[in-house]
Order: sequence, then structure tokens, then C-alpha cells
Amino acid sequence: MNHTVITYSLYLILAVSMTVWVARTLHKSGRIFLVDCFHGNTDLADSVNHLLVVGFYLINIGFVSLYLKTTEEIEAARGVFEALSGKMGVVLLMLGGMHFFNLYVFTRMRRRATLANMPPPVPAMNRVSKANDILDTL
Repeated sequence: MNHTVITYSLYLILAVSMTVWVARTLHKSGRIFLVDCFHGNTDLADSVNHLLVVGFYLINIGFVSLYLKTTEEIEAARGVFEALSGKMGVVLLMLGGMHFFNLYVFTRMRRRATLANMPPPVPAMNRVSKANDILDTL
């Protein structure tokens, strides 16, 4: 087995493992956030949470598969680590970027829903007339 095949094998094991770990963590921890976004509708929140995990797997494992190929010949252990670190760095940056994009979208949804459920503003006081009354008394 040459160094390129070893690099491919390690890359797939690490990238898929990292994707599974991140997806499980987001699924477990994101439920509370989604329940809040959907105003306590746990069935809808659980459904959206599951759909997000499926999409997360499809996009990340698809990217990992497409990013597998390397154009350089890997000849030594140093080359294995260098190629692996570069590939894993890109995968981790993509995972983080997707995570922050999801947070951005759901935070906007939550903010919009919160604003829609707020009570109407308190009517403004008639400050101009009170200020004139104070000035008249002086």
C-alpha cells in the first residue's frame, strides 16, 4: 500500500468521523434552539432538526468525497501528514461555515417570530404639552 492510499484512507476515516460527531452534537444541542424558534412546537422542531442533519450529512460527505483526490504524489510520512492536514483543515472550515450559516438563518427566524409576538408599544406621552405647562408655571 503506497502513501497516497494511506492518506486517502486516513482522510476518509477522519472526515466522515468528524462529520458524524458534529452532526450528532448539532442535532442534540440544536433541538432546544429550534423548539424556541418554532414557539414550542416540538414536532415541527424535531422534524426540521432531522432534516437539517440529513442535509448536513449529504453536503459534507459529498464534499469530502469530491475533495478526496490529490494531484501530487505522496511519498513519505511527512507528505501524508501535510496532505491530510490541508484536506482536514478545509473540511473543518466548511463544517464551521455551515454551522454558522445555520445559526444565522435560525437566529433571524427567531428574531422575526419574537417581534411578531411582542405586545404593541406603549403609547407615547404628550410631553410637549407637559413641557409647556411647566414653562407656563415659571
